[in-house]
Amino acid sequence: MKGVLILFGVWCLVFGVACNSTYTPKPSGYYQINFPEKKYQVFDMPGYPYSFEYPVYAKVVKDSTFFGEATENPWWINVDFPQFSGRIYVSYKEIGKNVLDTLVKNAFDLTGKHTSMAYSIEDTAFTTPNHIHGVFFTVGGNVATANQFFLTDSVKHFLRGALYFNATPNADSLGIVNTFLLQDMKHLVSTFRWR
Repeated sequence: MKGVLILFGVWCLVFGVACNSTYTPKPSGYYQINFPEKKYQVFDMPGYPYSFEYPVYAKVVKDSTFFGEATENPWWINVDFPQFSGRIYVSYKEIGKNVLDTLVKNAFDLTGKHTSMAYSIEDTAFTTPNHIHGVFFTVGGNVATANQFFLTDSVKHFLRGALYFNATPNADSLGIVNTFLLQDMKHLVSTFRWR
């Protein structure tokens, strides 16, 4: 009799408790990211044909190579975000040495290269309070760069920027950081000035 009770107890534990308890799988998640406070400083280096404000948690680094080749001119820079392994690649071109229509077409073509992975591409034309004209691109999906822009005065200056991360493109995991840095890109654009 004692053996039957033990067997019944084991049976209840195995089947009774297991069948009556609800299993809730732990959802997958991402690391918590602590974002710094939004504060800005001015990039206003002598000799550069432009100035703008950028975050204090970023650093501006001169870009001297473009895929192993020298840059077209000395005014190419990168705005690095070390905390997020992100970088805005900024390339400057002079109109006259380059045809404006070709520069604009190239900016649209570079954004269009993401169509195989993108589920949406939005382009928004704008004019800033400083009378800077441009287009801002927002690319949805697991793409290498979700936020890009170009700025021009249509006469002498053309500047293109694109935000990349040193990570495998994943819209879910990069989404919150992309949104945070998008505000900084828009601040850069809204404070931008030609010289």
